[in-house]
Amino acid sequence: MVEVSRREKTLFPDSGVTKGDLIEYYRRIADRMLPYVRERPVVMQRFPDGIEGEGFYQKDAPDYFPEWIERVTVEKEGGTVDHVVCGNAATLVYLANQGVITPHVWLSKVDRLHHPDRMIFDLDPPEDDFDVVRHGARALRELLEDLDLSVWPMATGGRGLHLVVPLDRGEEFDPVRGFAHRVVDLLAARQPDRFTTETRKDKRRGRLFLDYLRNAYAQTGVPPFAVRPRAGAPVAVPLDWDDLDDPDLRGNACTVENVFRRLSGKDDPWKGMARHGRSLTEPRSRLEALEEEEGSSD
Repeated sequence: MVEVSRREKTLFPDSGVTKGDLIEYYRRIADRMLPYVRERPVVMQRFPDGIEGEGFYQKDAPDYFPEWIERVTVEKEGGTVDHVVCGNAATLVYLANQGVITPHVWLSKVDRLHHPDRMIFDLDPPEDDFDVVRHGARALRELLEDLDLSVWPMATGGRGLHLVVPLDRGEEFDPVRGFAHRVVDLLAARQPDRFTTETRKDKRRGRLFLDYLRNAYAQTGVPPFAVRPRAGAPVAVPLDWDDLDDPDLRGNACTVENVFRRLSGKDDPWKGMARHGRSLTEPRSRLEALEEEEGSSD
């Protein structure tokens, strides 16, 4: 049993969600969430005084964390980092008690840290216009499926979506990142009035940002069912592609207070995703052919 403290502390003032509510949420969601966080280094996003207070990211597990919490030592320039590895419900509860609202996870596992098992595309709209996100998600899905890759959508708990492609861990981060960069460049070239890969917001000119930059060593992604430090205590949730047909769908539609109603009686749409992990060798050849074909038609 994890000892918890100050359950009554309000973490989300707008909705009244307390630390006790956050702890209870992570306890209840653990069975669904753990397959997506276990065996991965965690970067903790902490708000000890609630989301209106000072928040910070923390990589190193503090010395006072109990010994039963799993850790992995990762080399960095000039030293090492001892990341938490969240392998059980008790760890999720302990982190929530420490004010960790979002446990961000690496795109690789502890046994092969340099070899990602997922590639992430983050669709970031210029405003709260989810129709732009829908269009971008469908267009990117079509391109990735043309490359013979499976694509799995997730509402991020923010304004947009993540599209996740499972990989077979056959390559290191740099070639995966390079592939993802070429994919978004091709899609942006197809519809330059709708999509952009510009990292500077002042150059996006109202277009959907196709962000591939998470695909790098030691970068992280928001895992399914993680709470986000935003108004309303929204939750990242995996989606079926049919969910995008729902006109009420938003990236932040699910919250700590309503997510279990949404999940009631439903299977996890990402169940079995890992079995679809594959090599990028053949998709890379297909991408090159598309680049040559579409480049020659300009």
